[in-house]
Amino acid sequence: MAERTSHYFPPGRSMARRVHGDRVVGLLYGQRALLIGALEPLTYTATVLASKAGDHPFTRLAHTAKVQEAVLLGTRDEADEALAAVHRLHERVDGKLPEAAGPFPAGTPFSAFDPELMLWTLAVIADSGQAIYEMMVQRLDDAEREALWQDYLRFGELFGMPRTAAPATYPEFRAWWDERLTSPELQATPHALEVAPMVAFEQPVPIVARGNIALQNLVITGTLPSRVREIFDLFWTPAHEVVLRALATNHRFVRRVIPSRLRRGRNDVFFDAVVRSERMRGGTHTPELMGESRPRT
Repeated sequence: MAERTSHYFPPGRSMARRVHGDRVVGLLYGQRALLIGALEPLTYTATVLASKAGDHPFTRLAHTAKVQEAVLLGTRDEADEALAAVHRLHERVDGKLPEAAGPFPAGTPFSAFDPELMLWTLAVIADSGQAIYEMMVQRLDDAEREALWQDYLRFGELFGMPRTAAPATYPEFRAWWDERLTSPELQATPHALEVAPMVAFEQPVPIVARGNIALQNLVITGTLPSRVREIFDLFWTPAHEVVLRALATNHRFVRRVIPSRLRRGRNDVFFDAVVRSERMRGGTHTPELMGESRPRT
């Protein structure tokens, strides 16, 4: 009973914990989710307008990743602290578009608590976590995918999304997702086209870690839906696919001999390294969005 109440996603029982507890998932799913998420113009624009990241987009991404790991892998106390902080941030994501964003005209209202926008945010996380795990760790069976989706529904609820706003089962989610990816409303604004790939693929890391970035980017790009690659004009060929499959096969083999404490766990040390690198170089220049007020630094 004590363990049941100590974590929202209990060790040994939670599929979300199993998936996101693997370091390779924690290090890659966020960038993939960011790219897909940027194709919902209202959600993307509202987030940028409300963000105080300014010229530190990688710091914001690292902070988001740490919050999500606190909820998925931390204790209830850690999760509740992170959730409360996010709730305070979401309270200021409330307004109207100053200019059109994709199919949404100027004046369109937005709110972080809009159930449809919350579902989209959850969906890109859910699809990305599963995609990276199945590519780099192992394929899930139908029962495991269902258990994982039910955990994601719980994850969404913790952030305030009504469960009724989301598909109730994994097959229903997958049908909704596949239809959503074909929607003409799914498009990138000029700002998203410039910024999202930069943040996904050009992480500032220490010199010793830069060799891994090309391999990480290969996995992120190769697991994206083809339409997302097309929208961002990401080059992908059958040769890339062969290399990706070989990399994934090798990773699955090697991870068997890597101690659990190294291949599983939270990624704070890696996220903190990104934050330090961005700070040391004085930030990352990013274009301003219409109506964006950026603090002077």
